[in-house]
Amino acid sequence: MFSGSIPALVTPFSGGSFDEGAFRRLIEWQIENGSSALVPCGTTGEASTLSNAEHHRVIELCVEQAAGRVPVIAGCGSNDTKNALLHMNFSKKAGASAALCVAPYYNRPSQEGLIAHFSYLAEHSDLPIILYNVPGRTVTDIEPETVCELAKRFPDRIVGIKDASGDLSRVVDHRMGIGKDFCQLSGDDELALPANAAGAAGCISVTANVAPALCAQFQRACAEGDFIRARELNDLLYPLHYAMFEDASPAPVKYALSRVHDWLTDEVRLPLTPCSDRARKAVDEALEHARLV
Repeated sequence: MFSGSIPALVTPFSGGSFDEGAFRRLIEWQIENGSSALVPCGTTGEASTLSNAEHHRVIELCVEQAAGRVPVIAGCGSNDTKNALLHMNFSKKAGASAALCVAPYYNRPSQEGLIAHFSYLAEHSDLPIILYNVPGRTVTDIEPETVCELAKRFPDRIVGIKDASGDLSRVVDHRMGIGKDFCQLSGDDELALPANAAGAAGCISVTANVAPALCAQFQRACAEGDFIRARELNDLLYPLHYAMFEDASPAPVKYALSRVHDWLTDEVRLPLTPCSDRARKAVDEALEHARLV
């Protein structure tokens, strides 16, 4: 269903407001450079600091600008089940192809609570759901047994997962527990190579914001089974993958984008602040290593 290099898009700001013009240019650049789908309003898009009106405008504009050339997987997650459904209903009307739904954060639901949360969403919306497991941020881990149970209950609704657990064995757990048609996407750029080798179909990527062509080439090499070429590209990108998290994300990637494009700034919203000098140095060195500046 979804595969390849899929950037978790930053949300550009200017003077504290959503910069629609810069966002449109970013989307065009991503599509021109081979990104296979787009994710607005994910973690990298600072969804947690967007009002609902802003959140919906970002999704609406992304769908509008993509204009059917690539699918849009709209970030719809929330720690409030009803608010997640609100985002899904809006995204469906706007023309998104799927919803990326993170495990509810802060609440710390049990596995039974996770099943109830995602079941409610699947029962009340026909927009396909990509589960998003990132326990380092949410505290709650969507365990493989829970993923398999949800996919079996709702095979036409819960169609994939972005897994950022760091546990590569889960690619096999999910494939053996659900089947090869379940869409598995890495949520960690630095683990995309072994995840693809294990059976993942691509990556919802932070690095692809700033290196879309290289990330698309890397994913294409993996899909073609050319792992010699994939390793070469991975070596170019590897320092950048880590530099993206030298400070609180997405501050480093916004700084990197400001180095690559003069129409993007490194502005983030509180409680985030622009990245440190140490992080900037790491980003600068990684950009040079990847031959992006």
